[in-house]
Amino acid sequence: MHDRTSVDITPDILLKAYAAGIFPMAEDADDPTIYWVEPRARGVLPLDRFHVPRRLARTVRSDLFEVVTDRDFDAVIDGCAAPRRDTARTWINGRIRDLYGALFDLGHCHTVEVYHQGRLAGGLYGVSLGAAFFGESMFHEVRDASKVALVHLVARLRRGGYRLADTQFITEHLSQFGVEEVPRHVYKRQLSVAIAERAEWGPPDRALSGTEALAALGIGNGTE
Repeated sequence: MHDRTSVDITPDILLKAYAAGIFPMAEDADDPTIYWVEPRARGVLPLDRFHVPRRLARTVRSDLFEVVTDRDFDAVIDGCAAPRRDTARTWINGRIRDLYGALFDLGHCHTVEVYHQGRLAGGLYGVSLGAAFFGESMFHEVRDASKVALVHLVARLRRGGYRLADTQFITEHLSQFGVEEVPRHVYKRQLSVAIAERAEWGPPDRALSGTEALAALGIGNGTE
């Protein structure tokens, strides 16, 4: 379901929309209009059954990348808004940037940032509300960087007591991690429970080592 609007949206309105199972998007970077989206089926990552492929687990454990959180929101959203190989369009316009920047300042938007040789190689950002986390977008400049960010995200969510990890849609990229399609009415029940509870994102900047992240997911050496 789409509902287009040019009405000014405040951070408080945005959080209330998330609590109702709705999120905003734009057609492209040059279109100032925002539309509300409420999918019939929602992508959800099961936090207790998150799957990490064996090769990726080795990459995470190697600490090839430095992973931190909440250090550079602007750089992450720039990366997410950059043209992709399959399209030059992006749904992140100026209003989206401003809104999520305001949520970041309020502590309701977080980043996971992946650095390689001192440069930002990939990352993701999303919204935190109660014990629910809503993934918004991810990007990578170096192979596996966004996947490593996702592994560290889920590890942090599990350690912090989160109950729901919403991916909005199911994609081929996310399917390898065990994302599930949940009907709208089921999702709303899960959402209601999650936002009524409290979770802890944890201290900014410092992130887990690869071994710590995998341990938080119940993955030991040589196992998936």
